[in-house]
Amino acid sequence: MLNTRKVFLMLFAFHLGLVVILTGCGYKPSSSYAKKKIQGNVYVHVVIDLEEPKNSVLVKDALNEIVVGQFNNKLVSKRSLADTVLTVQPASIDTQELQKDEDGYVNLYRTNVNITVSYVGPNGKGTTSVSGSYDFSVDDGSTISDAKRFEAIKIASSKALEEIVSKFAIESFKKDKVDGDENKTK
Repeated sequence: MLNTRKVFLMLFAFHLGLVVILTGCGYKPSSSYAKKKIQGNVYVHVVIDLEEPKNSVLVKDALNEIVVGQFNNKLVSKRSLADTVLTVQPASIDTQELQKDEDGYVNLYRTNVNITVSYVGPNGKGTTSVSGSYDFSVDDGSTISDAKRFEAIKIASSKALEEIVSKFAIESFKKDKVDGDENKTK
């Protein structure tokens, strides 16, 4: 019983010290910097690829999940109601063969997705590009079904769009640093 108390107190003291050190030195998670780019109500506009319209919808769904899940913003259905407008355009989506079995049938594929995202919000505007990939297998001797292909595109798109959080955080951090340096020289 006495050892349990000591262990508990040591763990508590360690975690308390860690919290004090991290907050005392100004640590902020990267998502707090990223949230400076995407503020308020968000409207997501997708540029539809006329050859593969379903791919564009999958990319938009993935971005909607990021906006709600990572940035904790509210999505709006009209551009006029938005504080921030995100425009997403699938730049390229391709699937390549990675591995064949001993009979010559392809059994492993990779889907690559490149996406361009533009934003206009209260803290400025900009454009960034992200990419993601997803490897998947198919049963021996079978071809890729549409369901498998669309699932791969959605997962690769989600992976690509997760980069947006870090890219926006880096841009915001750089801007904060430049603004801070300008204020020091005045």
